[in-house]
Amino acid sequence: MNFSELNLDDELLKAISYMGFETATPVQEKVIPVILENRDLIACAQTGTGKTAAYVLPILNKLIFRQLHGVDTLIIVPTRELAIQIEQQIQGFSYFISAGSIAIYGGGDGMDWETQKAALKKGVDIVVATPGKLLSHLKTGDVKFEHIRHFILDEADRMLDMGFIDDIRAILSYLPEKHQTLMFSATMPKSIRQLAQKILHHPVEISLAVTRPVESVDQKAYLVYEEQKTKMLNLILAERKDYDSILIFSSTKSKVYDIVMSLNRYGFPSKGISSNLDQESREEVLGKFKARRIRILVATNVMSRGIDVKEINLVINYDVPHDAEDYVHRIGRTARVNAKGEAVTLVTQREIGTLKRIERLIETEIPKVQPPAELGAVPEWKEEEHRLNTRRDFYRGKRNFRSKTSKG
Repeated sequence: MNFSELNLDDELLKAISYMGFETATPVQEKVIPVILENRDLIACAQTGTGKTAAYVLPILNKLIFRQLHGVDTLIIVPTRELAIQIEQQIQGFSYFISAGSIAIYGGGDGMDWETQKAALKKGVDIVVATPGKLLSHLKTGDVKFEHIRHFILDEADRMLDMGFIDDIRAILSYLPEKHQTLMFSATMPKSIRQLAQKILHHPVEISLAVTRPVESVDQKAYLVYEEQKTKMLNLILAERKDYDSILIFSSTKSKVYDIVMSLNRYGFPSKGISSNLDQESREEVLGKFKARRIRILVATNVMSRGIDVKEINLVINYDVPHDAEDYVHRIGRTARVNAKGEAVTLVTQREIGTLKRIERLIETEIPKVQPPAELGAVPEWKEEEHRLNTRRDFYRGKRNFRSKTSKG
Protein backbone atom coordinates (compact mmCIF):
# COMPACT_ATOMS: atom_id res chain seq x y z
CA MET A 1 0.00 0.00 0.00
CA ASN A 2 1.27 3.49 -0.88
CA PHE A 3 1.28 6.14 1.85
CA SER A 4 -0.98 8.27 -0.35
CA GLU A 5 -3.77 5.74 0.29
CA LEU A 6 -3.65 6.36 4.08
CA ASN A 7 -5.31 9.80 4.08
CA LEU A 8 -2.16 11.66 5.13
CA ASP A 9 -1.58 15.33 4.35
CA ASP A 10 0.39 16.21 1.20
CA GLU A 11 3.14 17.91 3.24
CA LEU A 12 3.68 14.69 5.20
CA LEU A 13 3.71 12.66 2.01
CA LYS A 14 6.40 14.99 0.67
CA ALA A 15 8.55 14.40 3.79
CA ILE A 16 8.01 10.64 3.55
CA SER A 17 9.20 10.71 -0.05
CA TYR A 18 12.27 12.80 0.82
CA MET A 19 13.19 10.28 3.54
CA GLY A 20 13.20 7.47 0.99
CA PHE A 21 10.06 5.58 2.02
CA GLU A 22 7.86 4.27 -0.79
CA THR A 23 5.28 1.82 0.54
CA ALA A 24 3.80 1.33 3.99
CA THR A 25 4.77 -1.70 6.07
CA PRO A 26 2.02 -4.04 7.37
CA VAL A 27 2.04 -2.45 10.83
CA GLN A 28 1.73 1.03 9.28
CA GLU A 29 -1.18 -0.08 7.08
CA LYS A 30 -3.08 -1.36 10.12
CA VAL A 31 -2.14 1.22 12.76
CA ILE A 32 -2.35 4.56 10.91
CA PRO A 33 -6.11 4.38 10.11
CA VAL A 34 -6.93 3.42 13.74
CA ILE A 35 -5.01 6.39 15.15
CA LEU A 36 -6.61 8.78 12.65
CA GLU A 37 -10.01 7.52 13.88
CA ASN A 38 -9.03 8.53 17.45
CA ARG A 39 -9.37 4.96 18.76
CA ASP A 40 -7.25 3.57 21.62
CA LEU A 41 -4.83 0.92 20.44
CA ILE A 42 -2.69 -1.94 21.69
CA ALA A 43 -0.28 -3.14 19.02
CA CYS A 44 2.08 -6.07 19.20
CA ALA A 45 4.88 -5.75 16.62
CA GLN A 46 8.51 -6.73 16.71
CA THR A 47 11.41 -4.36 16.21
CA GLY A 48 12.24 -3.29 12.68
CA THR A 49 8.67 -3.33 11.34
CA GLY A 50 8.27 0.45 11.07
CA LYS A 51 6.12 0.95 14.16
CA THR A 52 7.61 4.36 15.06
CA ALA A 53 6.40 5.86 11.78
CA ALA A 54 3.10 4.02 12.31
CA TYR A 55 2.23 6.30 15.21
CA VAL A 56 4.32 9.41 14.44
CA LEU A 57 2.77 10.02 11.01
CA PRO A 58 -0.91 10.08 12.07
CA ILE A 59 -0.05 12.19 15.14
CA LEU A 60 1.72 14.75 12.94
CA ASN A 61 -1.24 14.66 10.55
CA LYS A 62 -3.54 15.67 13.42
CA LEU A 63 -1.17 18.44 14.53
CA ILE A 64 -1.51 20.17 11.16
CA PHE A 65 -5.14 21.02 12.00
CA ARG A 66 -4.66 21.67 15.72
CA GLN A 67 -6.06 24.88 17.29
CA LEU A 68 -4.81 24.75 20.90
CA HIS A 69 -1.26 25.39 22.13
CA GLY A 70 0.70 23.36 24.68
CA VAL A 71 2.02 19.81 24.82
CA ASP A 72 -0.19 17.70 22.55
CA THR A 73 1.53 14.30 22.51
CA LEU A 74 3.54 12.44 25.15
CA ILE A 75 5.61 9.42 24.11
CA ILE A 76 7.15 7.35 26.92
CA VAL A 77 10.07 5.02 26.11
CA PRO A 78 12.41 2.86 28.23
CA THR A 79 15.82 4.22 27.17
CA ARG A 80 17.48 7.49 26.26
CA GLU A 81 18.77 5.99 22.99
CA LEU A 82 15.23 5.22 21.88
CA ALA A 83 14.04 8.69 22.94
CA ILE A 84 16.72 10.32 20.80
CA GLN A 85 16.02 8.01 17.86
CA ILE A 86 12.26 8.69 17.87
CA GLU A 87 12.73 12.45 18.23
CA GLN A 88 15.07 12.42 15.22
CA GLN A 89 12.42 10.61 13.18
CA ILE A 90 9.82 13.16 14.24
CA GLN A 91 12.08 15.97 13.02
CA GLY A 92 12.44 14.24 9.65
CA PHE A 93 8.73 13.57 9.13
CA SER A 94 7.73 17.09 10.28
CA TYR A 95 10.17 18.90 7.97
CA PHE A 96 7.41 20.55 5.90
CA ILE A 97 4.92 21.23 8.71
CA SER A 98 4.91 23.31 11.88
CA ALA A 99 5.49 20.85 14.74
CA GLY A 100 8.03 21.05 17.53
CA SER A 101 9.47 18.15 19.55
CA ILE A 102 11.97 17.46 22.30
CA ALA A 103 13.55 14.37 23.87
CA ILE A 104 13.61 14.31 27.68
CA TYR A 105 16.12 11.94 29.27
CA GLY A 106 18.72 11.77 32.02
CA GLY A 107 22.48 11.70 31.93
CA GLY A 108 23.06 15.31 30.90
CA ASP A 109 24.18 18.44 32.77
CA GLY A 110 22.34 21.40 34.27
CA MET A 111 22.03 23.10 30.90
CA ASP A 112 20.12 20.10 29.55
CA TRP A 113 17.70 20.34 32.47
CA GLU A 114 17.04 24.04 31.82
CA THR A 115 16.53 23.46 28.08
CA GLN A 116 14.07 20.66 28.78
CA LYS A 117 12.27 22.72 31.43
CA ALA A 118 11.87 25.70 29.09
CA ALA A 119 10.49 23.53 26.27
CA LEU A 120 8.00 21.82 28.59
CA LYS A 121 6.78 25.13 30.06
CA LYS A 122 6.40 26.69 26.61
CA GLY A 123 4.40 23.68 25.44
CA VAL A 124 6.34 21.94 22.67
CA ASP A 125 3.99 19.83 20.51
CA ILE A 126 5.55 16.39 21.06
CA VAL A 127 7.52 15.20 24.08
CA VAL A 128 9.49 11.95 23.91
CA ALA A 129 10.70 10.99 27.37
CA THR A 130 12.08 8.34 29.66
CA PRO A 131 9.85 7.89 32.74
CA GLY A 132 12.24 8.89 35.52
CA LYS A 133 13.47 12.16 34.03
CA LEU A 134 9.97 13.23 33.01
CA LEU A 135 8.68 12.63 36.54
CA SER A 136 11.48 14.82 37.91
CA HIS A 137 10.17 17.69 35.77
CA LEU A 138 6.54 17.00 36.63
CA LYS A 139 7.24 17.06 40.37
CA THR A 140 8.52 20.65 40.17
CA GLY A 141 4.98 21.78 39.33
CA ASP A 142 6.21 23.87 36.39
CA VAL A 143 4.94 21.47 33.69
CA LYS A 144 1.28 21.37 32.65
CA PHE A 145 -0.20 18.57 30.58
CA GLU A 146 -3.84 19.72 30.51
CA HIS A 147 -3.97 19.86 26.69
CA ILE A 148 -2.47 16.44 25.96
CA ARG A 149 -4.51 14.51 23.39
CA HIS A 150 -2.20 11.55 22.77
CA PHE A 151 -0.35 9.32 25.23
CA ILE A 152 1.94 6.64 23.74
CA LEU A 153 3.80 3.85 25.50
CA ASP A 154 6.49 2.41 23.22
CA GLU A 155 8.19 -0.88 24.11
CA ALA A 156 5.79 -1.26 27.03
CA ASP A 157 6.97 -4.79 27.82
CA ARG A 158 10.54 -3.62 28.25
CA MET A 159 9.45 -0.75 30.51
CA LEU A 160 7.66 -3.21 32.77
CA ASP A 161 10.72 -5.48 32.79
CA MET A 162 12.83 -2.49 33.85
CA GLY A 163 10.49 -1.72 36.75
CA PHE A 164 8.86 1.45 35.38
CA ILE A 165 5.26 0.46 36.17
CA ASP A 166 4.95 2.82 39.17
CA ASP A 167 6.47 5.68 37.20
CA ILE A 168 3.97 5.11 34.38
CA ARG A 169 1.07 5.18 36.84
CA ALA A 170 2.43 8.42 38.33
CA ILE A 171 2.75 10.05 34.91
CA LEU A 172 -0.84 9.08 34.07
CA SER A 173 -2.04 11.03 37.10
CA TYR A 174 -0.81 14.26 35.45
CA LEU A 175 -2.76 13.70 32.21
CA PRO A 176 -6.28 14.88 31.43
CA GLU A 177 -8.94 12.20 31.79
CA LYS A 178 -9.85 12.31 28.11
CA HIS A 179 -7.03 11.43 25.72
CA GLN A 180 -6.12 8.80 23.14
CA THR A 181 -3.82 6.08 24.48
CA LEU A 182 -1.62 3.96 22.23
CA MET A 183 0.42 1.03 23.55
CA PHE A 184 3.12 -0.72 21.54
CA SER A 185 4.84 -3.87 22.77
CA ALA A 186 7.07 -6.48 21.17
CA THR A 187 5.57 -9.17 23.40
CA MET A 188 2.20 -9.56 25.07
CA PRO A 189 2.71 -11.11 28.52
CA LYS A 190 -0.01 -11.12 31.19
CA SER A 191 1.41 -7.96 32.83
CA ILE A 192 0.95 -5.98 29.58
CA ARG A 193 -2.63 -7.24 29.23
CA GLN A 194 -3.38 -6.15 32.78
CA LEU A 195 -1.90 -2.69 32.20
CA ALA A 196 -3.85 -2.33 28.94
CA GLN A 197 -7.11 -3.13 30.71
CA LYS A 198 -6.47 -0.33 33.19
CA ILE A 199 -5.40 2.48 30.87
CA LEU A 200 -7.02 1.75 27.47
CA HIS A 201 -10.65 2.38 26.56
CA HIS A 202 -12.16 -0.24 24.22
CA PRO A 203 -8.87 -0.58 22.33
CA VAL A 204 -8.34 -1.96 18.86
CA GLU A 205 -5.90 -4.89 19.08
CA ILE A 206 -3.31 -5.45 16.36
CA SER A 207 -0.76 -8.26 16.41
CA LEU A 208 1.89 -8.92 13.79
CA ALA A 209 4.04 -12.04 14.17
CA VAL A 210 5.76 -10.90 17.33
CA THR A 211 8.03 -13.82 17.99
CA ARG A 212 9.34 -14.64 14.52
CA PRO A 213 12.31 -12.91 12.91
CA VAL A 214 11.71 -11.48 9.47
CA GLU A 215 12.29 -14.02 6.71
CA SER A 216 14.99 -11.95 5.06
CA VAL A 217 17.40 -12.67 7.95
CA ASP A 218 19.84 -15.47 7.07
CA GLN A 219 20.26 -17.25 10.42
CA LYS A 220 22.95 -19.76 11.35
CA ALA A 221 24.60 -21.19 14.47
CA TYR A 222 28.08 -22.57 15.18
CA LEU A 223 28.75 -24.96 18.07
CA VAL A 224 32.13 -24.15 19.64
CA TYR A 225 33.97 -24.30 22.95
CA GLU A 226 33.94 -21.08 24.98
CA GLU A 227 37.66 -20.57 24.45
CA GLN A 228 37.17 -20.85 20.65
CA LYS A 229 34.68 -17.98 20.38
CA THR A 230 37.25 -15.25 19.81
CA LYS A 231 38.97 -17.16 17.00
CA MET A 232 35.60 -18.07 15.45
CA LEU A 233 34.61 -14.42 15.57
CA ASN A 234 37.79 -13.45 13.73
CA LEU A 235 37.16 -16.11 11.05
CA ILE A 236 33.60 -14.86 10.51
CA LEU A 237 34.75 -11.26 10.12
CA ALA A 238 37.63 -12.20 7.82
CA GLU A 239 35.14 -13.81 5.40
CA ARG A 240 32.97 -10.68 5.30
CA LYS A 241 35.39 -7.88 4.49
CA ASP A 242 32.80 -6.23 2.24
CA TYR A 243 30.36 -5.73 5.15
CA ASP A 244 30.46 -2.14 6.39
CA SER A 245 28.09 -2.39 9.38
CA ILE A 246 28.42 -5.22 11.93
CA LEU A 247 26.82 -5.45 15.38
CA ILE A 248 28.07 -7.95 17.98
CA PHE A 249 26.07 -8.72 21.14
CA SER A 250 27.63 -9.90 24.39
CA SER A 251 25.84 -11.08 27.51
CA THR A 252 27.82 -8.87 29.92
CA LYS A 253 29.37 -5.40 30.03
CA SER A 254 32.78 -6.76 31.00
CA LYS A 255 32.86 -9.05 27.96
CA VAL A 256 32.11 -6.14 25.63
CA TYR A 257 35.48 -4.55 26.22
CA ASP A 258 37.35 -7.88 26.23
CA ILE A 259 35.90 -8.54 22.76
CA VAL A 260 36.78 -5.02 21.55
CA MET A 261 40.38 -5.36 22.74
CA SER A 262 40.70 -8.75 21.04
CA LEU A 263 39.22 -7.53 17.75
CA ASN A 264 41.46 -4.47 17.65
CA ARG A 265 44.48 -6.65 18.39
CA TYR A 266 43.66 -8.93 15.44
CA GLY A 267 43.15 -6.09 12.97
CA PHE A 268 39.38 -5.53 13.21
CA PRO A 269 38.90 -1.94 14.43
CA SER A 270 35.84 -1.80 16.69
CA LYS A 271 34.19 0.09 19.51
CA GLY A 272 32.10 -1.00 22.48
CA ILE A 273 28.94 0.49 23.94
CA SER A 274 27.19 -0.32 27.21
CA SER A 275 25.61 1.43 30.19
CA ASN A 276 29.13 1.90 31.59
CA LEU A 277 29.62 4.79 29.16
CA ASP A 278 28.20 8.19 29.99
CA GLN A 279 25.44 9.59 27.80
CA GLU A 280 27.70 11.84 25.71
CA SER A 281 30.11 8.99 24.93
CA ARG A 282 27.28 6.62 24.02
CA GLU A 283 25.76 9.16 21.64
CA GLU A 284 29.17 9.78 20.05
CA VAL A 285 29.85 6.07 19.47
CA LEU A 286 26.33 5.43 18.18
CA GLY A 287 26.50 8.45 15.89
CA LYS A 288 29.76 7.25 14.34
CA PHE A 289 28.32 3.75 13.87
CA LYS A 290 25.28 5.18 12.08
CA ALA A 291 27.56 7.29 9.87
CA ARG A 292 29.64 4.18 9.00
CA ARG A 293 32.70 5.72 10.69
CA ILE A 294 32.69 2.70 13.02
CA ARG A 295 32.38 -0.59 11.15
CA ILE A 296 32.08 -2.98 14.10
CA LEU A 297 30.11 -2.18 17.26
CA VAL A 298 30.08 -4.50 20.29
CA ALA A 299 27.11 -4.02 22.62
CA THR A 300 25.06 -5.46 25.46
CA ASN A 301 21.30 -6.04 25.41
CA VAL A 302 20.76 -2.36 26.21
CA MET A 303 21.19 -1.84 22.46
CA SER A 304 18.98 -4.70 21.27
CA ARG A 305 15.98 -2.34 21.04
CA GLY A 306 17.69 1.01 21.37
CA ILE A 307 19.39 1.42 18.03
CA ASP A 308 18.00 2.33 14.64
CA VAL A 309 20.69 1.94 11.99
CA LYS A 310 19.73 1.17 8.42
CA GLU A 311 21.33 -1.71 6.53
CA ILE A 312 23.26 -3.46 9.29
CA ASN A 313 24.82 -6.32 7.33
CA LEU A 314 25.49 -8.73 10.16
CA VAL A 315 24.46 -9.35 13.76
CA ILE A 316 26.60 -11.77 15.78
CA ASN A 317 25.47 -13.26 19.09
CA TYR A 318 28.79 -13.85 20.82
CA ASP A 319 26.69 -15.46 23.57
CA VAL A 320 23.26 -17.06 23.19
CA PRO A 321 20.79 -14.66 24.84
CA HIS A 322 19.26 -16.24 27.94
CA ASP A 323 15.83 -14.78 27.14
CA ALA A 324 14.47 -16.17 23.88
CA GLU A 325 12.68 -12.89 23.17
CA ASP A 326 16.02 -11.07 23.29
CA TYR A 327 17.20 -13.19 20.36
CA VAL A 328 14.37 -11.81 18.23
CA HIS A 329 15.19 -8.23 19.21
CA ARG A 330 18.92 -8.69 18.69
CA ILE A 331 18.70 -10.11 15.17
CA GLY A 332 15.91 -7.64 14.41
CA ARG A 333 18.66 -5.02 14.18
CA THR A 334 19.47 -6.41 10.72
CA ALA A 335 17.09 -6.91 7.77
CA ARG A 336 15.02 -3.95 8.92
CA VAL A 337 11.98 -3.01 6.82
CA ASN A 338 12.44 -5.49 3.97
CA ALA A 339 16.25 -5.27 3.71
CA LYS A 340 18.35 -8.44 3.80
CA GLY A 341 20.66 -9.35 6.67
CA GLU A 342 22.63 -12.09 8.34
CA ALA A 343 22.57 -13.32 11.96
CA VAL A 344 25.22 -15.66 13.39
CA THR A 345 25.08 -17.20 16.87
CA LEU A 346 28.02 -18.81 18.66
CA VAL A 347 26.80 -21.67 20.86
CA THR A 348 28.55 -23.71 23.55
CA GLN A 349 27.32 -27.08 24.78
CA ARG A 350 25.98 -25.39 27.90
CA GLU A 351 23.83 -23.13 25.69
CA ILE A 352 22.26 -25.84 23.50
CA GLY A 353 19.13 -25.99 25.64
CA THR A 354 18.75 -22.21 25.48
CA LEU A 355 19.05 -22.30 21.69
CA LYS A 356 16.32 -24.96 21.54
CA ARG A 357 14.01 -22.65 23.55
CA ILE A 358 14.67 -19.91 21.01
CA GLU A 359 13.84 -22.28 18.14
CA ARG A 360 10.56 -23.25 19.81
CA LEU A 361 9.68 -19.60 20.27
CA ILE A 362 10.39 -18.56 16.68
CA GLU A 363 8.99 -21.86 15.34
CA THR A 364 12.08 -22.25 13.18
CA GLU A 365 15.10 -24.52 13.33
CA ILE A 366 18.22 -22.39 13.07
CA PRO A 367 20.65 -23.98 10.57
CA LYS A 368 23.67 -25.55 12.30
CA VAL A 369 26.90 -24.90 10.39
CA GLN A 370 30.15 -26.82 10.86
CA PRO A 371 32.94 -24.42 11.91
CA PRO A 372 36.03 -24.19 9.67
CA ALA A 373 38.60 -26.96 10.13
CA GLU A 374 41.25 -24.43 11.15
CA LEU A 375 39.28 -23.81 14.37
CA GLY A 376 40.26 -27.29 15.55
CA ALA A 377 38.14 -29.95 17.28
CA VAL A 378 34.68 -28.69 18.24
CA PRO A 379 31.82 -30.17 20.32
CA GLU A 380 29.04 -32.27 18.78
CA TRP A 381 25.35 -31.42 18.75
CA LYS A 382 24.43 -34.11 21.30
CA GLU A 383 21.47 -32.51 22.94
CA GLU A 384 20.14 -35.56 24.77
CA GLU A 385 23.56 -36.34 26.21
CA HIS A 386 23.97 -32.71 27.21
CA ARG A 387 20.57 -32.70 28.89
CA LEU A 388 21.30 -35.92 30.77
CA ASN A 389 24.69 -34.65 31.89
CA THR A 390 23.12 -31.41 33.10
CA ARG A 391 20.44 -33.32 35.02
CA ARG A 392 23.04 -35.73 36.45
CA ASP A 393 25.23 -32.82 37.60
CA PHE A 394 22.19 -31.18 39.20
CA TYR A 395 21.22 -34.25 41.24
CA ARG A 396 24.86 -34.96 42.11
CA GLY A 397 25.09 -31.40 43.43
CA LYS A 398 21.92 -31.89 45.51
CA ARG A 399 23.30 -35.13 47.02
CA ASN A 400 26.60 -33.46 47.87
CA PHE A 401 24.76 -30.55 49.49
CA ARG A 402 22.60 -32.92 51.59
CA SER A 403 25.68 -34.86 52.60
CA LYS A 404 27.51 -31.73 53.74
CA THR A 405 24.53 -30.35 55.64
CA SER A 406 23.87 -33.66 57.38
CA LYS A 407 27.49 -33.78 58.51
CA GLY A 408 27.34 -30.18 59.66
